Amino acid sequence: MKIKSGESVLLLSSDNKTFLVDIRDGKVFSTHLGNLNLGEAIGKGYGEVIHTQLGKPFYLLDPTLEDRMMKAKRLTQIIYPKDAALILLKTGIRSGFRVIECGVGSGVLTIALSNAVFPDGRIYSYDRREDFLDNAKKNVKDAGFGELVEFKLRDVKDGFDETDVDVVILDLPSPWEGVFSAARSIRGGGRIASISPTFNQVEKTVESLNNEGFTNLETLEILIRKFLVRPGKTRPFERMVSHTGFLTFGRKAIV
Repeated sequence: MKIKSGESVLLLSSDNKTFLVDIRDGKVFSTHLGNLNLGEAIGKGYGEVIHTQLGKPFYLLDPTLEDRMMKAKRLTQIIYPKDAALILLKTGIRSGFRVIECGVGSGVLTIALSNAVFPDGRIYSYDRREDFLDNAKKNVKDAGFGELVEFKLRDVKDGFDETDVDVVILDLPSPWEGVFSAARSIRGGGRIASISPTFNQVEKTVESLNNEGFTNLETLEILIRKFLVRPGKTRPFERMVSHTGFLTFGRKAIV
């Protein structure tokens, strides 16, 4: 596949730093290893190389969903790919699903959700901060999913417009405040997911889920540890992405 003008490309340097850029003829991108003429990438294939004016190589790579999520412009803490992946797996989100997301933040989870429901599903993203919504809209559009998402400025206490949705996801400082609204928007057997950083948030959320008749409740945490692999001296990296949030899941029962 040949790279065209306007496409997003992941640049990988010789020291393993990455940059997500839009390829344009005549566009110059400054790096710690010199300047790149991005127009030189046009017509090349993924895996090929362009060089800075200092002769430093950069590989041209096809960005993955994870790359797009991690390179999105942030105004808030984001939901990391490790947590987003489990949310998708546990809720079963797939093409054609209708999903409410409350607490859009920087739109990183929105990108993952949109990719999962593509091409026939719909994401309804709520937030009470207009600046967050504006930033999320741009990130989602840049990822190529702008047509799948409706962004709405509203507090969770004021409820959701949609009914009979398949999944509701709460990423809020007080997620228990969204459980009432979620219960009235999710179809029977539909799923709910919530992410919170602290124990007391989880306790209050689970109490609210029980009160609203949700079943099959579980809370868990995902930890990832990378390894430095070298002949005869492989070991874990000293740093790791550890606690990012507790994930709580449930299903709507009809009683």
